Amino acid sequence: MGRLQGKVALVTGAGSGIGEGIAAAYASEGACVVVADLDAAAAARVAATIVAQGGKAVGLAQDVTREQDWDAAVARAQAEFGDLSVLVNNAGIAPCADPIETLSLADWRRTLAVNLDGVFLGTRAGIRAMRAGAAGSIINISSVYGLVGTTRAPDYVAAKGAVRLFSKAAALECAEAGYRIRVNSLHPGFIDTPMLERGLEQMSGKGIVPDPVTGRAAITSLHPIGRLGTPTDIAAAAVYLASDESAFMTGAELVVDGGYTAR
Repeated sequence: MGRLQGKVALVTGAGSGIGEGIAAAYASEGACVVVADLDAAAAARVAATIVAQGGKAVGLAQDVTREQDWDAAVARAQAEFGDLSVLVNNAGIAPCADPIETLSLADWRRTLAVNLDGVFLGTRAGIRAMRAGAAGSIINISSVYGLVGTTRAPDYVAAKGAVRLFSKAAALECAEAGYRIRVNSLHPGFIDTPMLERGLEQMSGKGIVPDPVTGRAAITSLHPIGRLGTPTDIAAAAVYLASDESAFMTGAELVVDGGYTAR
């Protein structure tokens, strides 16, 4: 307890799944948390739960592809709790895409807008907010598919791979500028969340798997550890990256994937 005492964190896509887990873990470790999500009601629910459990949090609606929403989110964090010290770019989408030969340009651009442009805008906003202050940490959520490829997800793989290298470039820029801001990417395997459930339904609807139950079993088998991950697994890694325990870590990727990429 208290590993993030005194820190102010903004977590995007925190209305459910991994983001919700990170927001809850940060609050339990003493951070003041801005819970941001495209779904305002979901953000408010998560923030209210944190407050009911004795933590400090506010919820707000945010579209990570809109520059003005980033300005508003940072301003809200500063007004409520003080200088921003931790930013988690977690918001993302994982569409069950068509193969490259049939994927539309509109769908490609939508995935990159959320999963890559949103990370760029967030990182830029975070650097601007943190550069004159104390030490800061920016954590960009990528994926195992930011490290290895897969089929029927060219837009997702492209975005998540770019997040990995963009994080390294941002880390180097911050270091060279003398800012006390660390930037790292976090790479989950398949995590048992509502997003995964929706993905399994889409895969079943497109005939990629016979049904969601069979699809879940197939995905689970890809993880040598023998199970899917949980939001708590990723939240623990995100707490480490936000804390002073990782003070010598920047420009790196932290893989939490149950052995998926070890094969």
